[in-house]
Amino acid sequence: MNQVSTRQLAEWLENTLQTQRFKDYSPNGLQVEGVDTIRYIITGVTASQALLDAAVQRNADAIMVHHGWFWRNENPVLRGSKRQRIATALKHNLNVFGFHLPLDAHPELGNNAQLAAKLGFEPDRYDDGAPVVFGPSDLMWRGRCEPCSLKELGQRIAEALGREPLLLGDPGKQITTVAWCTGGAQNMMDAAIESGVDAYISGEASEPNFHLANETDCAYVAAGHHATERYGIQALGEAVAKEFGIRVEFLDLDNPI
Repeated sequence: MNQVSTRQLAEWLENTLQTQRFKDYSPNGLQVEGVDTIRYIITGVTASQALLDAAVQRNADAIMVHHGWFWRNENPVLRGSKRQRIATALKHNLNVFGFHLPLDAHPELGNNAQLAAKLGFEPDRYDDGAPVVFGPSDLMWRGRCEPCSLKELGQRIAEALGREPLLLGDPGKQITTVAWCTGGAQNMMDAAIESGVDAYISGEASEPNFHLANETDCAYVAAGHHATERYGIQALGEAVAKEFGIRVEFLDLDNPI
């Protein structure tokens, strides 16, 4: 079976995702060091206890996720579930890799890029082919979809993601231009409104989104935090498998939020 050193993989991941460009809410890269040689990686959206247990059961050498650990402003004490997660990784010599904003933003492997492909959106692009980005930290994308009503857009998203989205705005509103940012980016809706798109898609919804969708010309779609962020980590895992010839398996541990 092929293998790669933990150090070599960490360097490749950081270079590929250009982690040094981002001022993030958590560390990006190798968050917990385990064995020094990796043959088998489990990927998932979040470094939950369930994902750790599945990796241990499968004798994996590492997990790689979008939502890792050690978030800014979280309580630093090791108690309860936080202690149990870290204890599991240390006991079983599991490497824990986490990539947050760099995985959202990557122009090919990232969550925004992968969600666009999944939903059939055509991103706006600059002359050099790079996607047009805007909004806070340039994390938002925009583009076009096949013309449809808001209700029909919701049906397409439900079919693609396997989850019914929350639609805010006139169900009959015609949609041709869209902006999107996966996960918990509902508070960026103002930037979508200013860009002039017909609808903005993210993962979660907050109370103000309802009013903005009904008081402006921009509908809002909450398609699920987990549901919109499954695809970047899958693409990254596939890239790792292709680069190093090691085994990488994605586990979709469902989360209704």
